[in-house]
Amino acid sequence: MISVSNICVSFAYRELFRDVSFTIDRRDRIALVGKNGAGKTTLIRIIAGLQEPTSGRVVRSSDCRIGYLPQQMEHAKDKTVLEEALTVFFHLEELHRRMDNISAELSGREDYDSEAYKKLMVDLNEVSDRLRILSSDNPRGNAERILTGLGFKQDELDRPSRTFSEGWNMRIELAKLLLSRPDILLLDEPTNHLDIESLRWLEQYLETFPGALLVISHDRTFLDTVTTRTIEISLTRIYDYKAPYSQFLELRREYLEQQMAAYQNQQRTIEKTQEFIERFRYKPTKSNQVQSRIKQLEKMELIEVDHLDNSRIRITFPEVSRSGKVVFNCRDVSVGYDKGPIFTGANLVVERGEKVAFAGRNGEGKTTMLKLLTGQKSVMKGVFETGYNVQTGYYAQNQDELLDNNLTVYQTLDGIAVGDVRTRLRDILASFLFRGEDVDKKAGVLSGGERSRLAMAKLMLQPYNVLLLDEPTNHMDIPSREVMKEALKQYNGTLVVVSHDRTFLDGLVDKIYEFRDGKVKEHLGGIREFMERRKLETLKELEQADPAREEVRTENTGKESRAGEPYRLKKERDKTLRKLQQQVTHWENRIEQHEKGIALMDEKMLNTPPGGFGTAFYQLYDKEKRELEQAMKSWESAHDELDKFIETIQNE
Repeated sequence: MISVSNICVSFAYRELFRDVSFTIDRRDRIALVGKNGAGKTTLIRIIAGLQEPTSGRVVRSSDCRIGYLPQQMEHAKDKTVLEEALTVFFHLEELHRRMDNISAELSGREDYDSEAYKKLMVDLNEVSDRLRILSSDNPRGNAERILTGLGFKQDELDRPSRTFSEGWNMRIELAKLLLSRPDILLLDEPTNHLDIESLRWLEQYLETFPGALLVISHDRTFLDTVTTRTIEISLTRIYDYKAPYSQFLELRREYLEQQMAAYQNQQRTIEKTQEFIERFRYKPTKSNQVQSRIKQLEKMELIEVDHLDNSRIRITFPEVSRSGKVVFNCRDVSVGYDKGPIFTGANLVVERGEKVAFAGRNGEGKTTMLKLLTGQKSVMKGVFETGYNVQTGYYAQNQDELLDNNLTVYQTLDGIAVGDVRTRLRDILASFLFRGEDVDKKAGVLSGGERSRLAMAKLMLQPYNVLLLDEPTNHMDIPSREVMKEALKQYNGTLVVVSHDRTFLDGLVDKIYEFRDGKVKEHLGGIREFMERRKLETLKELEQADPAREEVRTENTGKESRAGEPYRLKKERDKTLRKLQQQVTHWENRIEQHEKGIALMDEKMLNTPPGGFGTAFYQLYDKEKRELEQAMKSWESAHDELDKFIETIQNE
């Protein structure tokens, strides 16, 4: 389907790829991995046709439709969420125009046995089949299903997309991509803006996706679930493993051990050869041997190894003072904004030394609760207490705004580091992806992701006895996440973290507070136990016909409406009625398409002598008639169902 052949990418100051070759077949599930800066995004853009390599080529099948989701994307925000998602179906109009143009050209030709005529017939058949596939679905229903799966509530689908954050707008772009049903999906960090439930929905969707998948992600669990092949970019080359990510790590470890042994052996050989050359360079009797050794070194292909092993880097937190036993205590707390509370009746207790995670859909109040714990928000109702000697360090997703732009990366940490930590600052910075000359860059010239990582490193080196972290693993590669996780496991203070990275949370936290439907519920145990329990609850939810919340809130107060029950029933009736009407319209359109196709063929046969068409033409004609008959039956069935539903409503 796609063949990458000997591509090279180089810039004025560095070589990114050298002679990279691999193929992507129709059912491949590939994880593209490598350190930040290795060139993963560049490679995926080249495959998508959005960037040209310095040399080499990418060959794509003529019928291969590519869907690409970049890390950042903009779309017009003058439409509602649902309207924006449905823009992906505008290409149906183009398909209709193409079908009309082919039909018009066929009607004016009489060279029925020519290759050109046969090709037009094949094109007509392909366009017709494509239209049927896309039109056979219920576009609106599919869009609603995918959007709600990605975390949007039913009543949010009619809100303007401009009222949502960039993260939520990226979900709209992901929904459009899934609705377009390409032959290959190219996804660059699709999990960055998803909560745990939306992540699991996306995993289930991708597991049944019939095409190929190439994905960049720092979520190890996600990669293990949706991929079966791993391509690593390292030292300008790729290494292709026919294995999912966790198995790849084991295979890679074995390979690196062999590579390191070969490297060390080669270095010893080089050292001995150089010693021989230096020792006998000026002895005439050894000149032949010296020249032979020099040529041997010149022809030797040097073995390259990746010397940085993040598994050996350790970040040690400074000693922290002891807080009181109870760090935070919430009793019957309600917190929110002017329009009303986001959650009500919350009871939460965090004790000294506990490691707690906040979980739940985005927008349910996890960050709001963190702001309450830091003192940035006040309760609307209830009691909130902070314990004795609590010294809080808070990492928010905009924490990078507090950096001094005039300091270098190294100076930012050097100014706060104490003790023997100062001797290991370069190793610590390397674990946060600042390597080599990066440490001398001013904070003011760093990218958003680099500033976030520097802010996280700065926070971890200060003597806070309570850490509140909001999505701390964003912008980090997998080895860096593992370094930070190991450091937090050894941290002897209290930790409260919001994260959708299940691998990061696994083995780190021992209590979960779930934010859901305006309530906060405590779950004892780790993230695995929580996920198992929520999996059962989610499956029950999926079986319910009504995707809306059980509680309907008024726009201004957020309280339950007593008039909600008849409103919900009316909303469900209207929704069902629309779907039934759409089904009837859909089959009417299909009947019209088939009738046009048959009429065109009938006209051709009337004006053509017997035997003027090949077998392919008559096969297509029979196929059109069979599908017209089936469409008529489906239309009758849909119309009967609509009539019965309308009669039921009238009798209520």
